[in-house]
Amino acid sequence: LNTEKKKRRRFRVPTSSTMVKFLKSNKVVVLLNGRYAGRKAVIVKNFDDGTSGRQYGHALVAGIATYPRKVIKKHSVKKQEKRSKVKAFIKVVNYNHLMPTRYNLEVDLKATVTADVTENATKKEAALKEVKKLFEERFKTGKNRWFFTKLRF
Repeated sequence: LNTEKKKRRRFRVPTSSTMVKFLKSNKVVVLLNGRYAGRKAVIVKNFDDGTSGRQYGHALVAGIATYPRKVIKKHSVKKQEKRSKVKAFIKVVNYNHLMPTRYNLEVDLKATVTADVTENATKKEAALKEVKKLFEERFKTGKNRWFFTKLRF
């Protein structure tokens, strides 16, 4: 009887309050399902306990739909500009469809990408343009090179 209690105590399942929250904003994740499967994204805002509309843990992410292509010195300036273009996306994703990475991306997207952006088409269009601009600036500085490379799988 005593050993039975010890076994039960040893295999306690952690509750949501004791689990470590590692899916925080600015964390780079890889999407696993849907149209953008295999694409890298950044968590803008996370909803661990869900909302009234989505009663499960989810996150608002901004990611790269089309990665920039390889740029070399002998390309003309025009060609370099064209090849370093990025296409962005904004999406609300269930935690089950995200794979976290060890990387963080220090880009301030909170001001442009908000929860109400996904519902309004004109707001989403404006937010996408702003995210695209921020991603392209970050790409041109040469920082976070891993984020801007396509996953090979």
